[in-house]
Amino acid sequence: MLEIAIGAIIVALIFDFVNGFNDSANSVATVIGTRVLKPLHAVTLSAIMNFIGPLIFGVAVATTIAKGIVQPDDVTVYIIIGGLAGAIGWSTLCTYFGLPISNSHSLVGGIMGAGIAGLGFEKLVYGGLSKVFAGIVIAPIGGLIVGLLLTGLIITIFANRKPAPVNKTFGRLQIISSAWFALTHGANDGQKNYGYYCFNFIFYRNDS
Repeated sequence: MLEIAIGAIIVALIFDFVNGFNDSANSVATVIGTRVLKPLHAVTLSAIMNFIGPLIFGVAVATTIAKGIVQPDDVTVYIIIGGLAGAIGWSTLCTYFGLPISNSHSLVGGIMGAGIAGLGFEKLVYGGLSKVFAGIVIAPIGGLIVGLLLTGLIITIFANRKPAPVNKTFGRLQIISSAWFALTHGANDGQKNYGYYCFNFIFYRNDS
């Protein structure tokens, strides 16, 4: 069974790779699009900050993935692999067609689907799922409201300023915002596979 557990970890790493070419692109889109940074520099900055993120912000999201979707004591390695494979397949398909999706929710859907197929609806953790579905609703609405307010404030303050110094200042600020976006993306998405590694550990411990 050790070989199967290692296989599950390899599949988890493939999901990380897929997550990188979809979700992680969001943090570099603005600085590349406005030519503030060259693509190589932007991607390097994003990679570093994504790596640091989970080391700073703790493992609360990993706990939700490991214990808040499907009852962890009932999980098998086949459910682990099935959930990851579902998320990888969906994310790859959407990326191919240029659809900016949430790999996080793809992963949760993969876990749910594999869990329902292998264990039934009764093994879902509805308390944890309520957090996930609340995030689906709250995140875009919260981003819309905060973005609207901040943009209105910036326009009010800088509307009558000379364009050249404003563009230079905001070009530098874009680097900071891109780095912070990558940091917080890593802090959240970087924990998803932590949860799967916890699943794998629980499976291997119980099997042993």
